[in-house]
Amino acid sequence: MKCPFCGNEDTQVKDSRSTEDNSAIRRRRFCLDCGARFTTFERIQLRELTVVKKNGKKVPFTRDKLERSIQVALRKRPVDPDRVDRMISGVVRRIESLGETEVASEIVGEIVMEGLQSLDSVAYVRFASVYKNFREAKDFEEFVGVITDNKE
Repeated sequence: MKCPFCGNEDTQVKDSRSTEDNSAIRRRRFCLDCGARFTTFERIQLRELTVVKKNGKKVPFTRDKLERSIQVALRKRPVDPDRVDRMISGVVRRIESLGETEVASEIVGEIVMEGLQSLDSVAYVRFASVYKNFREAKDFEEFVGVITDNKE
């Protein structure tokens, strides 16, 4: 593993342990050159996934990109980071368990929306506004109206 501080290729693992939900292995590493310490995570990947965009373009599925889009929706929201990480792991597992190597971006979006709906309602609406391409305030009103109708 390359040191993120000095770029040295020679680092040592000092400690390894499973994450709380056993979805990854957390490794504490030590750079033999500069002495810096850093953490890496190792996750299971069942298969290489490709996301098929609405325009037909195919891009590799990456957990990091998924996590960034969810973090944008959750910006400044009081949600425990462990809950977010568990939700992201659940989304990835659901996508991988579909059994397909190519997954439509619409399916990914729907699975993320389901996860966000149970995590934080504001983040859910934020994500939906981008995913469903809201153009006007009435689009928000209609969407929030459907949410509140479903909760009653």
